[in-house]
Amino acid sequence: MTSTSTPPGLTRFNALEEHAAFAALHEACASTAWARRLLAARPYTTSDELYAASDAAMAELTADDLAEAMAGHPPIGRPKEGDPTSAREQRGMAGATAELKAEMLELNLAYQEKFGHVFLICATGRTGEQMRDAVKERIGNAPEQEREIVRTELGKINRIRLARLVEED
Repeated sequence: MTSTSTPPGLTRFNALEEHAAFAALHEACASTAWARRLLAARPYTTSDELYAASDAAMAELTADDLAEAMAGHPPIGRPKEGDPTSAREQRGMAGATAELKAEMLELNLAYQEKFGHVFLICATGRTGEQMRDAVKERIGNAPEQEREIVRTELGKINRIRLARLVEED
């Protein structure tokens, strides 16, 4: 494959009917506005073009759009039952001690009480301890600062999920 050819997974994504492409995007990120923006920009020539469109769409999400996106994410330490994506992304908590899981539950609840949404972090590749430390650090943030951190973390998650969608043969 040359660098100018479109990856097979991206070609398949570009060829999907609109409702199927929207469903695939909405599964990657629960923000309707984000999914619609990416859908409207099809077809993509390269994966990088898709990621750039994702980043641009993420930057323009309103607070309500971010809330919609966050609603699609389960709390850290409690992946959605039967959801392989959630379980894979939160693998760092799978082997955590009962103490760490209990501590994360408490921290999640405190965070949610303060900010009104789940603690969101790109959990891929992070240990349970790293996630615990991050929530402890971020719970002291101002709401506006935390919203921008969430936007950045969500962008990282979206890139990982989009890569799985379009880079598999």
